[in-house]
Amino acid sequence: MQQEELKELIAIFDQSSLTEFDLKDGTFELYFNKTAAARSQAGQTSQANNGSQTVDSTVEPTQQPVVQQTVQPKTTEPKEEVVEGTNIVSPIVGVAYLRPAPEKPDFKKVGDHIEAGEVVCIVEAMKMMNEITSDVSGEIVEVLVENEQVVEFNQPLFRVKEG
Repeated sequence: MQQEELKELIAIFDQSSLTEFDLKDGTFELYFNKTAAARSQAGQTSQANNGSQTVDSTVEPTQQPVVQQTVQPKTTEPKEEVVEGTNIVSPIVGVAYLRPAPEKPDFKKVGDHIEAGEVVCIVEAMKMMNEITSDVSGEIVEVLVENEQVVEFNQPLFRVKEG
């Protein structure tokens, strides 16, 4: 694997939500880990290099290069204001669509009034389009997902101020 390919893989892994990545190809092995356990193992390296990323290249007895990356948490993030309300959550894992079609406007956006039973988005799971409806009536105060974002079971999609 070339150095530019490694740099690109590290950048992609850093931007992803993955916490662990393991690649094996013949005698070549590549391992990335963002967890706290990996940070403590690489503690000596990260203490010497107070940067946000530590890449530790080592060769094990089997001559397989191992690359370990640790990412320090950001400490200067501004605290977000939590908006009060009732969450509309995803009942399934899938891809959330905030629009009925790419050229159409969003089902609902911040400030829209909704009634209980009204469709707020679609979650696609295994090629099935599932309409997600509101359980409450009120005003949408926050959209918590992006269009075409992968969502988890019970993940909040919208926050509604009842009334």
